[in-house]
Amino acid sequence: MSRQQHFGWFLARGFGPHGWGHPYLDWNYRWTSPELYQDSVRTLEQAGFDLLIIEDAPSLGSPTTIDLRVRQAFGGPKLDPLLLAPYLFAATQHLGIAPTVNPAAYLPYTAARQFATLQHLSGHRLALNVVTDTGSARHFSAAPQLGHDAAYDRAEEWLGGVRDLWRSWPEEALIADPARGRYADGSRLAHTQHRGEYFDFDGPLNAIPFTDGEPVVVSPGGSGRGLGFAGANSDVQLALAPMNEASVRAYRARIRDAAIAAGRQPEDVTVLFAIQPVLVSSAEEADRLVAASHSPSDEKLAVIAEKQSSDLETDLTALDLDAPLDITVFGDHVSHGSIRRLVGDHGPDAPLRTILAGHARLGRLADGTGWVGTAGELADRIEEYGTWGNDGVLLWGDLHPVTVHRTLDELVPILRRRGILRSEYAGSLRANLRPF
Repeated sequence: MSRQQHFGWFLARGFGPHGWGHPYLDWNYRWTSPELYQDSVRTLEQAGFDLLIIEDAPSLGSPTTIDLRVRQAFGGPKLDPLLLAPYLFAATQHLGIAPTVNPAAYLPYTAARQFATLQHLSGHRLALNVVTDTGSARHFSAAPQLGHDAAYDRAEEWLGGVRDLWRSWPEEALIADPARGRYADGSRLAHTQHRGEYFDFDGPLNAIPFTDGEPVVVSPGGSGRGLGFAGANSDVQLALAPMNEASVRAYRARIRDAAIAAGRQPEDVTVLFAIQPVLVSSAEEADRLVAASHSPSDEKLAVIAEKQSSDLETDLTALDLDAPLDITVFGDHVSHGSIRRLVGDHGPDAPLRTILAGHARLGRLADGTGWVGTAGELADRIEEYGTWGNDGVLLWGDLHPVTVHRTLDELVPILRRRGILRSEYAGSLRANLRPF
């Protein structure tokens, strides 16, 4: 039997206008109502998925580039996924929900109390996707924006403080014995006092201990500092890496080494690689899609330019497709890494049309060049990942019911028959994420 793996769904565009720009908009779901998301999470739970991670960005970007972010709803608007979580918990019994949280947006005491509340209300199924995005800093304070490593320093102090507050109630402090007429022993509470570089606060927390562990911590960072943060602090790592054996094994080794360096066990961090499959009904259809993608129309390139303009906060749609891309059009607010991801392996004289066409180009699951293929071909690839010691995968997509069913209807039975996908849950989210 094949090696069982963990499965999650990554809602990469956050709690925003689902269906916009797609034919399935005419299903008449309202993206601001919970029913759309509740329908989808019921399906994910029926499928045996462990976790839903919901991306978020509190900011619409810099004032001069907001229109680029919202004109096609690529970068906003977005509502708060933390407030969506209770509706998703109410619709499910086992699925873990991981809204994205930014330490800059939550004071530690407020965060600890709100997250503790959701952990209890959900039956211990809360996870927190902790991000260190600094682009939203101006919304929370007039202080200068932190650099990359300093943002991780703040996140570590924040998370450590939140955990200290959760632990300010040891189990023996909660008595809850009607016969003795005693609910709690206040003398056993830890009077936490934190004076740090970024936060100052006192405890103890006005909450009660967890019965099935603290909320699961997810992290997405792929830099050396980000992997170090994951090794020291995270239970799940959202991994972005080429899906070949050497890359997967190397990435997992770096996470495990970081965990050991932090005094943890290597299996304490579950690594889930994000993949974005395009599933079709036949190999012939897959070949047709891939062939068509090698000669994209100007309309297709315009859509890609709109998306890239939103992500890069730079209007690519106003540039000449057939002229070389002058990277001086990107302001200081655009990271060099984002520019490299846009340009790829193309040289400085490559026209914008060629660069965008590279982002349009698809590849086949069957030969490992891309993600277009049948459900059986995707199952083959995931099964192969298991032979590399892989913990699991995150399927990347929106949370519209059409997308979820299109992806899972044929895939789930195949994975179950091969013994790759769970059929029963173990209990709390933390229990479900234990190594198989």
